[in-house]
Amino acid sequence: MSRPINTGIIGFGLSGKVFHAPFIHTHPGFTLSAVVERSTTHSRKIYPEVDVVKTHQELLADKSIDLIVVATPNIYHFPMTKEALEAGKHVIIEKPFTPTSREADLLIGLARETGKEIFVFQNRRWDGDFLTIKKLIDNHRLGEIRYYEAHFDRYSPGVKPGAWRDENIPGSGILYDLGSHLIDQALFLFGMPETVQAEIRAEREGSDVDDCFEVRMVYGDKTILLKAGMMVKTIGPRFIIEGTGGSFSKWGIDPQESVLKAGEMPVGDHWGDDSPEFYGTLNRGMAPPFDSSKIPTEKGNYMAFYDNVYHVLLKNKPVSISPEDARDVIFIIEKAFESNMTGRAIKTK
Repeated sequence: MSRPINTGIIGFGLSGKVFHAPFIHTHPGFTLSAVVERSTTHSRKIYPEVDVVKTHQELLADKSIDLIVVATPNIYHFPMTKEALEAGKHVIIEKPFTPTSREADLLIGLARETGKEIFVFQNRRWDGDFLTIKKLIDNHRLGEIRYYEAHFDRYSPGVKPGAWRDENIPGSGILYDLGSHLIDQALFLFGMPETVQAEIRAEREGSDVDDCFEVRMVYGDKTILLKAGMMVKTIGPRFIIEGTGGSFSKWGIDPQESVLKAGEMPVGDHWGDDSPEFYGTLNRGMAPPFDSSKIPTEKGNYMAFYDNVYHVLLKNKPVSISPEDARDVIFIIEKAFESNMTGRAIKTK
């Protein structure tokens, strides 16, 4: 395949409109060919050349389409990805991969049978703050990590009528939505924990799904604490990391999502730049006063996900986020729910 990768998107809600279409449109290796919108044509207002179809079956029947983006509610990830693989398409799936690890395993097996690739959009691996943390850890600036805490807090106290994330259906709730990001980042840094212990609850009035969680992943020499909530008015540090050689804390969130929501395209020399006021703080030294310094945030770069898709499909390069990685995220989510139900730590092996 030497031509651009012809790509179709199933769904043009937040995910398809904000996190996928702009990157497909601006990346020279892709062509945004078609979008599935059942009752609107919003995508054509932004991308006049796009073909709008009403059903995903029409998209799958188009032999010119090489790659399908499944940007639908989580409950449809498994059946639509299965259909796309069987139709001979490569597939990008919005996170979380699937509602169950069994479904993830079935899709991984089907991808092997069909010779097609699955890419799970765990885009927060390319947040600037996370890239900064990974660089500090890889360069041993913090010594041996003993404690890692990550937050994804918001203040959104009302349940949104008609919002599928607030419906009591498989794959809904905050642990699947935001927790999948935090868990993927932790697994990427530290691998599979020995145990998982979690408290998962609904705090908003009238909520039928979880909207707050604390997940503790325990390793032999370190503890990982992952937290998210929808009732947090005073937002604290996003990351707190303690190591034998120092500590690091980081406030603020990667700016890419907000500018994408504002309609900007992911181009320009300043794409992904963090504000200096949100640079993290590195503290080192054996006793007070510690050696404290600001660490400039690495540039965020969600385009790197699509760069990898391009290089896998056209250059036979390895995939950055394997479907097995994404399956492990779902496995940890399942263990977290088991822990919440039983009130005990759950072994992962």
